[in-house]
Amino acid sequence: MPEKNLVKKKMTREEEKELDVKISFMEGVVRRDPGYVEALQILGDDYTRRGKFVAGLRVDEQLAQLRPSDALIHYNLACSYTLTGNYNQAVAALERALNLGYRDFKWLSQDPDLSELRQHPLYKNIRATVRKLKGQQK
Repeated sequence: MPEKNLVKKKMTREEEKELDVKISFMEGVVRRDPGYVEALQILGDDYTRRGKFVAGLRVDEQLAQLRPSDALIHYNLACSYTLTGNYNQAVAALERALNLGYRDFKWLSQDPDLSELRQHPLYKNIRATVRKLKGQQK
């Protein structure tokens, strides 16, 4: 599953309609099979692309319940928490992702979904953890 990326490019009305149809379809799939991880991942990403951050957060929380040891799911959960202004929870999810093995430090430092979190004082703990992990990689 790719990391969430909210580089905002304005969608055309046609693109919005297509995305809404895709969301409706995936909602139906997930209603029939709430444990279908791949469908949930697509739905969460689509909600985020559509700007439905709270709905995307609910999906990411569900994914974290289904896959508690998946570093990328916790990374995406941190993105969703950030997009909804829940910085304490975002830091906790990001720390969990790092503890589970998330190591794309370059993307972490530039992911637009996390830009507000990087400005928050709590992010200093993440920076310290990343420095420590980078030191262990050498």
